[in-house]
Amino acid sequence: MSGKTFIGTSGWNYLHWWGGVFYPNGVKQNKWLEYYSNYFDSVEINSTFYRIPKEKTVENWRKRVPENFTFIVKASRIITHLKRLKGIEEILKNFLDICSGFEEKLGPILFQTPPSLKINKDHLLDLLDNVKLHPLSKNLRIVFEFRNKTWFCKEIFEILKKANCSICFSDMLGFEIDEPVTADFVYIRRHGAQERYSSSYSDEELKPDAEKIKKWVKENKDVYVYFNNDAYGYAVKNALRLVEFLK
Repeated sequence: MSGKTFIGTSGWNYLHWWGGVFYPNGVKQNKWLEYYSNYFDSVEINSTFYRIPKEKTVENWRKRVPENFTFIVKASRIITHLKRLKGIEEILKNFLDICSGFEEKLGPILFQTPPSLKINKDHLLDLLDNVKLHPLSKNLRIVFEFRNKTWFCKEIFEILKKANCSICFSDMLGFEIDEPVTADFVYIRRHGAQERYSSSYSDEELKPDAEKIKKWVKENKDVYVYFNNDAYGYAVKNALRLVEFLK
């Protein structure tokens, strides 16, 4: 038995991908998700970080993709950046209620903390406890992308291991991390090789990721990889190239 790979981009609704960069001229914007799903079996939704979608929006997204498609949802910034993991019971419940609309197509939920938020074990445990209270928690996968290095310590890693939550392996400058594996799945975000969001990865930079992914899959771990370097369609090109290396 082996794990599965989920590879895609951080979002699909980019105007600068239209006109042949990724979406052909003849494909209308309201069909971009369908077009995207012809090439990838999952997507990381970034827009949910800025605005919690309506139930009808989630239902619309879910119905437009194949049965085997997976949505990774970025948690609302109200939870991570405004409330800074404090007093999040109500907003977390509301957010998870909305996420339940993805039904069987819901993948991990990504919590990205701000650079100014330093380690707070109690707030992390409180968030995890509140997730457990929600009906969605039974099969839910949680990922944390910490943007402050104080979180990268044994104490936090142990908490994540106990809760089977993944720490996001990121190449964000200043917050790079590629170990340890803290869950039965691995989550990777690639933000741009040289310039954040606006530079491409070479084959030499993608191949090491491919080898690590193959290793984790053999260890029966699912692996999620999302490219956030959306400028010039680099994210699409790099994701497709990584898929080739994994064949």
